[in-house]
Amino acid sequence: MANSGEEKLKLYSYWRSSCAHRVRIALALKGLDYEYIPVNLLKGDQFDSDFKKINPMGTVPALVDGDVVINDSFAIIMYLDEKYPEPPLLPRDLHKRAVNYQAMSIVLSGIQPHQNLAVIRYIEEKINVEEKTAWVNNAITKGFTALEKLLVNCAGKLATGDEIYLADLFLAPQIHGAINRFQINMEPYPNLAKCYESYKELPVFQNALPEKQPDAPSSTN
Repeated sequence: MANSGEEKLKLYSYWRSSCAHRVRIALALKGLDYEYIPVNLLKGDQFDSDFKKINPMGTVPALVDGDVVINDSFAIIMYLDEKYPEPPLLPRDLHKRAVNYQAMSIVLSGIQPHQNLAVIRYIEEKINVEEKTAWVNNAITKGFTALEKLLVNCAGKLATGDEIYLADLFLAPQIHGAINRFQINMEPYPNLAKCYESYKELPVFQNALPEKQPDAPSSTN
């Protein structure tokens, strides 16, 4: 393991969180050992006073590396990439590097926040289930359409070639959730679907899947 001899990293995670999912992929890719500490979002563990001391925002993931505490998934991933630079999460080619940043941004700001548990709960409670579903589907469809166009000239086996890069860490959880949680049809997005099939063949992605986490309900394992 890359952090052999150092204090073990601690990851505060929830099995179904796509934000925590992308960090688990990064940790696996870097070959880092870590302690998995579950935070049950459905039971409200994120509002516990002890956890709020770690992350005042009351969200997952949170990474603790000795005295260093980082709470944002993108910040965590970039911290890991800078501390453990192999394998690199960004390609040397500047165009492909920009594509990685764009793909990350589309997922991070254009899709995931709109399907966040707190948001969809609010819509369901204030309006109805049908409107919640339409809201989520619209966000995913809009984002996937943009991603499909973005990757059309860059994709290889994966998002921007045949190596795992930043975009893949954000795409894999988003596509997995879209298919398995929101039943999105991937036929209009052949590039994304191709990437997803490649992710299924790579242990780095498979071991980070929600259903394989220690806090996942037994019915999902």
